[in-house]
Amino acid sequence: METNFSLQDKVIIVTGGTGILGGAFVEGIAAAGGIVGILGRNEKVANERASAIQQKGGRALALIADVTNEAQLEVACQQMLSTFGKIDGLVNAAGGNIPDAVVQPNQDVFELNIGALQEVVQLNLFGTVLPTQVFGKAIKDNGSGSIVNISSITSLITITKVLGYSMAKSAIESYTKWFAIELANRYGDTIRMNAIAPGFFLTEQNRTLLTNPDGSLTERGNLIIKNTPYKRFGSPEELNGALVWLLSDASKFVTGTTITVDGGFTIFGGV
Repeated sequence: METNFSLQDKVIIVTGGTGILGGAFVEGIAAAGGIVGILGRNEKVANERASAIQQKGGRALALIADVTNEAQLEVACQQMLSTFGKIDGLVNAAGGNIPDAVVQPNQDVFELNIGALQEVVQLNLFGTVLPTQVFGKAIKDNGSGSIVNISSITSLITITKVLGYSMAKSAIESYTKWFAIELANRYGDTIRMNAIAPGFFLTEQNRTLLTNPDGSLTERGNLIIKNTPYKRFGSPEELNGALVWLLSDASKFVTGTTITVDGGFTIFGGV
């Protein structure tokens, strides 16, 4: 059983590996014995995280690339293959929101910032599809592997203000199911795709929506805590159990599934 849950010597790419959730994923994979490709645009953070893993005896490589730039992703893929010879898994953790795509209560819903909405969809949806196209080929050539997309509870229930983000994550849900079936039809049980839908975790993208400059909760932050049975935000490392399971051989018969990690938010009726 312990062997099934191990990621020992599995080579796994984490997009968004320089972010808050991505950083937890990188550490979780390394702790489970995996070899990590830390992909992101922040070269300094990527190198620091790779170095920290190496100092603990693990193996990691910083990969500097934009997930919406196919040419940069191709270069990163070749760097990983040249260094470690294979790719066993991919975590599509890059994503987020931008202020101009947030729809405020006093805003005219017939005067939406279409450009900002398109930018958020491009980052979250195609920032998942493109890395899958590039790194997925290497996983296919390896003969087996697992791809994990990061969805959101905004794809499961309606969350006000974050229209573009909600649309993009809903599309990722559809993509995960569609692509999982196509992988199965073509390659049997060798390549899997699943998703994780996190609840509310404080990140750089949502911090100003949920907390004030002094660290206290905004009205929105208080509403979230009130409607979360656990009465707190999640800690990034609390996503790692689901992630390691989906990347490991322990979930070999699981595909097209979304695991919700939200402290009970989506199942709570408020009473």
